[in-house]
Amino acid sequence: MERTKQQEHILEGTIRVFNKKGMKFTMDDLAHELSMSKKTIYVSYKEKNGLFFDMVDYLFDNIAWKKKEVIEDKSLTTTEKIKKILGVMPESYSEIDFRQLYMLRDKYPDIYRKVEERLETGWDETISLIEQGIKEGVVRDIPIFLVKTMLEASLEQFFSRDVLVQNKMTYSEALKNVVEIIVDGISAK
Repeated sequence: MERTKQQEHILEGTIRVFNKKGMKFTMDDLAHELSMSKKTIYVSYKEKNGLFFDMVDYLFDNIAWKKKEVIEDKSLTTTEKIKKILGVMPESYSEIDFRQLYMLRDKYPDIYRKVEERLETGWDETISLIEQGIKEGVVRDIPIFLVKTMLEASLEQFFSRDVLVQNKMTYSEALKNVVEIIVDGISAK
């Protein structure tokens, strides 16, 4: 989706406010963060739900861009690419408290479904990379759908329950651990 510079500015401000206040931030909070009037924000986003919907796409679009960078990085081995692509997260998202997204399921079910939809799509490059790893002999010949299902299920649990909050683990830490378990297994080296 093509966004204006103003919309991107609003979305970046939304990330910052979300980090400070979680899902409960108000449009007043956002206007204060951006040093702009609510009226100006409402020109781009008529209501908070519309902002959240675009935010989901914005986050996942940036993750897709980062995946592309990993795939095109000639300095990485296939295994390193697989590990990076499964755990890809733009650096600017490292401070986002994704743990709060578990609240989406009950309070914003339409937005939660959008997150689920985006988690379940965009796997073509990752699957191709795993297939390449199998051909190269650096990845066991495994049912690839299981890797996809395991990662999706983990992420959906992070987003639908407060398991990360209860265990005092950030989303980034949890994602890194899940990817290591998927790629390296659980046995000690």
